[in-house]
Amino acid sequence: MPHDGIARNLDAIRRRIHAAADRAGRSPASITLVAVSKTLSADDIRAAAAAGQRVFGENRVQEAVPKIEALQDLVLEWHLIGHLQSNKARKGVSAFAWVESVDSVDLMKKIDTAAFETGVRRSVLVQVDLAHETTKHGADTAVLRPLVEAALSSRALDLRGLMLVPPIPERAEDSRPWFRRLRDVRDALVADGLPADRLADLSMGMSHDFEVAIEEGATLVRVGSAIFGSRSAGPA
Repeated sequence: MPHDGIARNLDAIRRRIHAAADRAGRSPASITLVAVSKTLSADDIRAAAAAGQRVFGENRVQEAVPKIEALQDLVLEWHLIGHLQSNKARKGVSAFAWVESVDSVDLMKKIDTAAFETGVRRSVLVQVDLAHETTKHGADTAVLRPLVEAALSSRALDLRGLMLVPPIPERAEDSRPWFRRLRDVRDALVADGLPADRLADLSMGMSHDFEVAIEEGATLVRVGSAIFGSRSAGPA
């Protein structure tokens, strides 16, 4: 996509975020747009940054690291939104400020150890599996409490909340029940005594349904194709 098109798309997405927040009686400032830049070049990301975008999401450590290194002259915040393999924990915490996709106690501990030994603090989200699709990752709700507790007892991680990748909908409204369920799961954890301030964020909603996600409480929305154009590497 021409780089002026990226700027126009970002402006349109921001206006849609504001409108969705207004409908929900929320402040647009409470919602972070994570621009999903997987499969894209550093030049594409630079064009988005020139249009004011600062937060970017990548799916794979090995793809992201060269781009992150090439863009070190920019002040950007990088989120890992794809599955992190345990053997890439050290590379992951070195490259990303946020890991949104932690789905096991073992992975949480490995990320914590890597961050602690590297001397950095990292924000993490627990990825929740509600639909049990075989092609997607996430923790079952039955094991969420020990996973959250592992994050709370970590040395170098700041638990921020929960993340969800629901089934791809035919219509945006089809995602609403999944978003509501994630919010309910979060609220149940808080009602069970876990700290609300450490579960404040909900990362949910992509290009096809981010407005519905905002209406249901999303604080981070992961938008790729609506900014950069369609790609062959899956939805975003």
